Amino acid sequence: MIVLKQIRRTYMLPKISIEVLKGIDLEVQQGDFVAIMGPSGSGKSTLLHILGCLDRPTTGQYLLEGVDVSTKTDNELADVRNKNIGFVFQSFNLLPRFSAWKNVELPLLYSGVDAKSRRQRAMEILQKIGLAERADHNPSELSGGEQQRAAIARALINNPKILLADEPTGNLDSRSGREIMDIFDRLNREGVTIILVTHEKDIAEHAKRIITIKDGVCFSGCY
Repeated sequence: MIVLKQIRRTYMLPKISIEVLKGIDLEVQQGDFVAIMGPSGSGKSTLLHILGCLDRPTTGQYLLEGVDVSTKTDNELADVRNKNIGFVFQSFNLLPRFSAWKNVELPLLYSGVDAKSRRQRAMEILQKIGLAERADHNPSELSGGEQQRAAIARALINNPKILLADEPTGNLDSRSGREIMDIFDRLNREGVTIILVTHEKDIAEHAKRIITIKDGVCFSGCY
């Protein structure tokens, strides 16, 4: 599903350049569950952003289902994201004045889906992850674990083939973290390809494969 070939990412500052990724080679198969680990500043989140088409490599090739997305325009990348990729972040990124179901339906709103269909789909996903009874609550009325469930539901609303998660349990207590990982485990069994960044070994052990990034290089588990 995913093939990276010699991916490099360099950020140009006024007086210096910083090379964050230094030639990443990586393969991810359809239905895989991959955890990316490494010390702070190793390039984990930069790599995830490139995988999610939120950033583009300075050099190298990124093949997604055989298509080179590293050369696509911003509009083309947005289309790739909308059709193929769901995102879950540590900070949830929910709109505070919207209820859980309204947060979940947002990607469909941007896709032009009618209101009735949006509500129905949002409620189906919330039911699937065990949050339907809290659908009318705003984020401030939800626990951290419930907010992350809502964020996962939003990521799933367009039936993505790939789910990318950046420290999805980082702001949660251990019990809520286990519940979130149980959801990821179930989604992976249903066929969703999952790639997550974490610094927690017990979280990474849910994955089928652990990739270690050190100093911008894929150190182990890359194939």
